[in-house]
Amino acid sequence: MNQDNSPKLQSGFCIFLDTFFGGAEPSVREGDDDHVAVFATRREAELEIVDFLQTRLQEFIDGERDFEDAMTVEEYVVPVTVHLDGTITDEDGNSFGLRAK
Repeated sequence: MNQDNSPKLQSGFCIFLDTFFGGAEPSVREGDDDHVAVFATRREAELEIVDFLQTRLQEFIDGERDFEDAMTVEEYVVPVTVHLDGTITDEDGNSFGLRAK
């Protein structure tokens, strides 16, 4: 009987933003090394986007941002795989750096 005790790939969710020159890129990073943030659940990632929106709305209320900019939500959630070396890939196999520790 073969018992595979090797480490498994992990799945998670990243927040992405479409950039003009670079296409889709992870938009949330953590730590001093600027590693990509990976959320355990889609809801956690969505709540992070809500937090961004709340901040932009408050900046509009405070007169620091215009209405259109405050109301625009460009971030979106993408399922990802975290590989054993920390590399992150999306469903299409695109690689996006390392996971935040």
